[in-house]
Amino acid sequence: MITLNILKLIITIIIAFIGGKLMKLIKMPSILGWLITGMILGPHALNFLDSSIMQQSWYHSIVQILECSVGLMIGTELVWKKISKFGKQIFVTTLTQSLMTFLVVSAAFAVVFYKMDISLYLAFIFGGIALATAPAPALSIVSEYKTDGPVTKTLIPMAALDDIIGVIVFFSVVGTVAANISAEKLPLYMILLVVFLPIIIGIVVGLPSGLILKKERPPVITSLLLFSMILVASGIGFFLNYIVFPKPALNFMLIGMAFSATFANIVSEERLKSIMSSFNPILGFSLVVVILNLGAPLDYNLILDAGIFTLIYILFRAAGKIGGTYLGGVITQSSPTVKKYLGLTLLPHSGVSLVFTGIAVSILSTPAPEYAKIIQGTIAAAAVINEIIAVILSKQAFKWAGEFHKSPKHSME
Repeated sequence: MITLNILKLIITIIIAFIGGKLMKLIKMPSILGWLITGMILGPHALNFLDSSIMQQSWYHSIVQILECSVGLMIGTELVWKKISKFGKQIFVTTLTQSLMTFLVVSAAFAVVFYKMDISLYLAFIFGGIALATAPAPALSIVSEYKTDGPVTKTLIPMAALDDIIGVIVFFSVVGTVAANISAEKLPLYMILLVVFLPIIIGIVVGLPSGLILKKERPPVITSLLLFSMILVASGIGFFLNYIVFPKPALNFMLIGMAFSATFANIVSEERLKSIMSSFNPILGFSLVVVILNLGAPLDYNLILDAGIFTLIYILFRAAGKIGGTYLGGVITQSSPTVKKYLGLTLLPHSGVSLVFTGIAVSILSTPAPEYAKIIQGTIAAAAVINEIIAVILSKQAFKWAGEFHKSPKHSME
């Protein structure tokens, strides 16, 4: 049975790869082909990649290892010499877009829920879910179209900070709600562990890895060494995920970010380019699988069921992201392209939002099951609609910013 399921996964990946190539023929990003393949072959359509496969521990392990690999796209840009030039801009813009999204979405739902006599704490849970950004879709566009410029240089390191702020705000909100309405308490130390444990794991593995990778080696040997170190970092993550937390909660992409940021600051700039060039085939494969995993749980039927809550969520989340990045750009006197277009690249977020939604639903399911259904239905429908639109807008944002085909280092070819 396991052999058959692995074969199904391999076939799905091949079809997704072909779907990505077909999308390129009509001048659309490959990620749309990967997402749509996941939706079509996933549990809610043809059920080829069915839920029984996606619930298997081996499947989760593969996806999390590859998420760790995708994190290298962000971490290798966190070289101190580079980010010191943009540090203030990245930090301020991340704060403004994250917190404005939280406030705008929370305020919009608070008005609606007040008129509908729904508890206002639900509005803040929506705000906490909304501020999260899934970097993989935008990163796949960066990789495919070899983008480079102010928007790309701001987006990539911002993705690491954005994850941290998203986790802090969301767990603070649900922890406060749980403490007041639920028997399932979320201790405050869990917030710190969820944020900092992946970073600690990445640094601990990244330090010796940097020393090993400093030495010039053939590309194949370099890739094997790097992937072996990713397996070590992921293995530590698996172990701690199941002994520290009541439910798995570690962000493996954040482990990959911290791991690669550590070794990237140890090796020379030329050696880092050589390492990532040899690793590009593995990185490209990892992106396909991670995006497939985002698409498979999305139920296209929910588009027909989308109601006013879904519309509010999509529109006000977009307003928060775009308005917040513009405000951050004004405060830090960023380039015009960053002010205008960075917010559009931050719209995708289905993977993180679905994880946050699952946590919120589990907390509300006993004390407020009707509110759990509102969150689940709204975010699920928004994930389907938003992800397709957001990918198209992200591509256009890089194009409008004039950053297509400027950097050879991000190519997946």
